[in-house]
Amino acid sequence: MISFVLGVEDLADTRFALSPLHETLLSLRVLQDPSLSALHLPWRRSVPGRLGALDTGLLMSLVAVRRTLPDFLTPNPTSFAPAFEEELSVVRQASCARVRRDLLLAHAPDPVPEALRDAAAAPVAGLRDAICDLLRQYWEVAIEPVWPQMRRVLEADMTYRARRLALGGARLLFADMHPNLHWQDGELHICKMISRHRVEAAGRGLLLMPSVFAHKPAPPVSPDEPPSLVYPSRGVATLWGPEMPTIDTTSLVSLLGSSRARLLGLLGEPLPTVELARRLGVTPSAVSQHLRVLRSTGLVTRTRDGRHVLYRRSALGDQLTTTATRPRTHDS
Repeated sequence: MISFVLGVEDLADTRFALSPLHETLLSLRVLQDPSLSALHLPWRRSVPGRLGALDTGLLMSLVAVRRTLPDFLTPNPTSFAPAFEEELSVVRQASCARVRRDLLLAHAPDPVPEALRDAAAAPVAGLRDAICDLLRQYWEVAIEPVWPQMRRVLEADMTYRARRLALGGARLLFADMHPNLHWQDGELHICKMISRHRVEAAGRGLLLMPSVFAHKPAPPVSPDEPPSLVYPSRGVATLWGPEMPTIDTTSLVSLLGSSRARLLGLLGEPLPTVELARRLGVTPSAVSQHLRVLRSTGLVTRTRDGRHVLYRRSALGDQLTTTATRPRTHDS
């Protein structure tokens, strides 16, 4: 069992983030072992044909037999939703000593796979850079094309979790996150882990990252890392589901009204109320009224980024606007 000891200040600094790099690494587990989640079989079937000449031996060797990942490949995001290249640039700066240590620690007690065997002896900078280049190529063909829909699922989960935290504190936040998580007396216990250690947050807070590909909570391997936790996101079952029936734009306006239809069209990217009001040429209060209706029907989600509350179309809202603009086919 791994435990995070969280003080009052750590709970106050509990925050959420999206990590395309974490998702990229975690997706390798699903490719390696499809039994982890049958929900991802549609995605998994589509990936091998896109990998081409990628070094899949090196790629899959990043996942240990016990499914752990080297910590240097999964740095904590420094912002709410960093770009993939932004996170990868942090990995490229990892020292050779850390690369070697984390690779050995992730695979222990098993030996390092042959594809990574050179990691046991200096220099390893070339291996680190080769891994980064390979991960970038893999991201571009396997994850980036579906990242927008993945992000909407993850943001919806964070909105739900933030509300749980506001309503009932840490106890309610973790109550239904996963059966392996237990909150008791100021400590978050992560059960059924191979490693056993206790980490004092000591003012560093706790970073929470929902994941589409995680099948159970995943803390860092090393106890020296700041407290962070990747956990399975809600709503994954909707990710690869069938599309909604086609409707035309006129029907969408008739359904929502022109103002709400225009507002929904703008929310393909996260935007605050004041920016939406500026683009629509209306007052922020008018936008807020429309957003309340759209949120109550599940078409819009919201999340906090610093001092701003950002709104974005949900997966349902995105499907609705996408099908509304898709050309209809007619029988001849």
